Parts: sequence; C-alpha cells; structure tokens
Amino acid sequence: MAQIALDYLAHGWSADEMCRQHPYLTPAEAHVAMAYYFDHQTEVDEEIRRELDQVRQSRAAAKPSPVSTRLRAKGLL
Repeated sequence: MAQIALDYLAHGWSADEMCRQHPYLTPAEAHVAMAYYFDHQTEVDEEIRRELDQVRQSRAAAKPSPVSTRLRAKGLL
C-alpha cells in the first residue's frame, strides 16, 4: 500500500502506470490502493514518515562498508 502511495507521490503515476511498473498488480488492485490512499491519506503519510525515519536511523547506526570506506579515501564519495 505505502509503495503505491510513494509511487503516486514521487512520480504522479496513474493506476494504469502503476500496473506497467509493477506487473504483479492487477488494475483493480492498483485502483483499490489509490482509493485507500485518498481515503486514508493522513494515516498512510504517517506510515511513510515512520518508515523513512527507520531507514534514516538504520543508516546512521550502520558501519560504513569496506567499499564506501575505500571510495571516501580516494575522494570519490
């Protein structure tokens, strides 16, 4: 559900475009997801915010990978 809302917010995709981008979705599922989002926008937006906060916290707590460490040492990041 939140992924469909994010695609709509980020790209402005229609339900038909959602089905092209996510072939596992049926048109009915895409329309239902969009309708749910519009009817429950505040709650879905809050769920998206919580998920983004969790990602930010995880990234902040993660140790840098050996690749990113080497790229930083070379000035590439």
